[in-house]
Amino acid sequence: MTANTWLAAGGALSAAAALAHLAIIVGGPRWYDFFGAGPHMVRLAEQGSPKAALITLGIAAVLAIWAAIAFSGAGLIPRLPLLKLALLGISAVYLVRALGYVPILAATGAPVGTFAWVSSAIMLVYAVVHIVGTVQLWRP
Repeated sequence: MTANTWLAAGGALSAAAALAHLAIIVGGPRWYDFFGAGPHMVRLAEQGSPKAALITLGIAAVLAIWAAIAFSGAGLIPRLPLLKLALLGISAVYLVRALGYVPILAATGAPVGTFAWVSSAIMLVYAVVHIVGTVQLWRP
């Protein structure tokens, strides 16, 4: 069986995002701010609260699990249970994040800056890569 290159790429993207979140913890408040974590998370990091790091570590862990799921779908690691359902869920989350973030910010009156647009475009790429790979996995 040949590897599903789309899901291999999706796994690499999720792994890169997980590593970026770990780097944010190390980088501190300026990194939280630069990567759009929001003023509350930046304040927590500035105050040295472990809460910011724990939340960010949790996000990194989820992204690492998503990377493993995509690598499983790509055939790079053993097949995980409920693989297709998990890939559908991951694809949906990336797609909702891509298409929903800017409208939610606008609806709440929050500023819609460059970060919102760029991160949404990046998430759209993540979503498309996962969707194409998942569709290929479903083909007989």
